[in-house]
Amino acid sequence: MAAAQLTAATVSSRGLPTFEGLRSSSLKVAAFVPSRQGLSQRSFSPLVVKAATVVAPKYTSIKPTADRVLIKIKEAEEKTSGGILLPSTAVSKPQSGEVVAIGEGRTIGKNKVEIGVKTGTQVVYSKYAGTELEFNGSNHLLLKEDDIIGVLETDEIKDLKPLNERVLIKVAEAEEKTAGGLLLTEASKEKPSVGTVIAVGSGPLDEEGNRKPLSVAAGNTVMYSKYAGNEFKGKDGSDYIVLRASDVMAVLSS
Repeated sequence: MAAAQLTAATVSSRGLPTFEGLRSSSLKVAAFVPSRQGLSQRSFSPLVVKAATVVAPKYTSIKPTADRVLIKIKEAEEKTSGGILLPSTAVSKPQSGEVVAIGEGRTIGKNKVEIGVKTGTQVVYSKYAGTELEFNGSNHLLLKEDDIIGVLETDEIKDLKPLNERVLIKVAEAEEKTAGGLLLTEASKEKPSVGTVIAVGSGPLDEEGNRKPLSVAAGNTVMYSKYAGNEFKGKDGSDYIVLRASDVMAVLSS
């Protein structure tokens, strides 16, 4: 059987459907090429996938529709807080940016509900939300307002102001010992799903567009769904999570 050799190939967007003013960026993928000499030992170029939609330079503005928001993405941190340069594989995808344009809002029942954030506001959004755009030489994200987690005008995640029905929770530290007193190793410590509510949003909208109060408040100790929400690391090393109030399963008390 002939062995397979990986080579890098470039797939062009030529031939793919396009729309006026928008074009797909090219992406590099790995292709399999038969080889009778076995797998080559030479190195290959890394895979580059550029999925952002490029807006043609002739368009100078974007106006989101309905409850959508356009965000200019904050550049990824390339150094640690201690000044150590991070390799590209360790640079985390940013989840924050500046609101640069908003839609006109939406109608719920008989009420018109406006977008809850203003242009110029620094926000944090869900990790896999929206559509990425390359516009005016910068990376942008076009998403629904509901995909915005909260407003953050400092560098501390603990200062986040959640929006709508979202809740900011400081995660409790993992137990160091079992109930029988056995010391747990790092590998055997179970990920906690308990924490203290730091801040809450203004509540969800009902069918008439009016706000409903949340069932949890700042200071509550709560148990939440194990795989819900977006996780963040605070500058002090503490773990935080932002999730919907509906993912809070119980309020704990001693």
